[in-house]
Amino acid sequence: MTAETSQTLDRGLRVLKLLADTDHGLTVTELSLRLGVNRTVVYRLLATLEQHALIRRDLGGRARVGLGVLGLGRQVHPLVREAAMPALRSLAEDIGATAHLTLVDGADALAVAVVEPTWTDYHVAYRAGFRHALDRGAAGKAILAARQQPMADPGYTLTHGELEAGACGAAAPLLGVTGVEGSVGVVMLADVVPERVGDRVVEAAREVAEALR
Repeated sequence: MTAETSQTLDRGLRVLKLLADTDHGLTVTELSLRLGVNRTVVYRLLATLEQHALIRRDLGGRARVGLGVLGLGRQVHPLVREAAMPALRSLAEDIGATAHLTLVDGADALAVAVVEPTWTDYHVAYRAGFRHALDRGAAGKAILAARQQPMADPGYTLTHGELEAGACGAAAPLLGVTGVEGSVGVVMLADVVPERVGDRVVEAAREVAEALR
């Protein structure tokens, strides 16, 4: 550190970098050890960063990078959508169902990109900006499954009627994308999700993850 630099700002940026380098977040104790400062300092840094949505804390108290980081560069969010669009478009047309990319936003699942099929007579209306609790719907539950199995591929998640009566959902988490928690999925009007849909959703999630790396 030099006389012209801010120690507090430096620590805050180091916190963001540490969190960006982990897929599973860090606790206050872990951050304290890595920064070489006491827990009180870390609490203050996290509280300030959380006010600006640059970090978020899950129910277990682990800190993760927040979606506010995307807002620092206006082009970042559109670029995320742009990177995901080819895989989402292919998924929607192949399955004949509405495909979506969903990211974690606080305690919610937030749809940031949606593609509807062009050839079906009807499909579920699902819009970018739609949000719901992480523990409801396939998109959120797929993300939670990845949290619970951090060293494994949890595959896909199926739900029925949790967000809309008569609608089924299938989703798979994004894996190996540093600093991003999300899932790729489809939602359809059906009594049962066709067997091939799950594997196809996993494939699309892998394609999006590769595009975002």
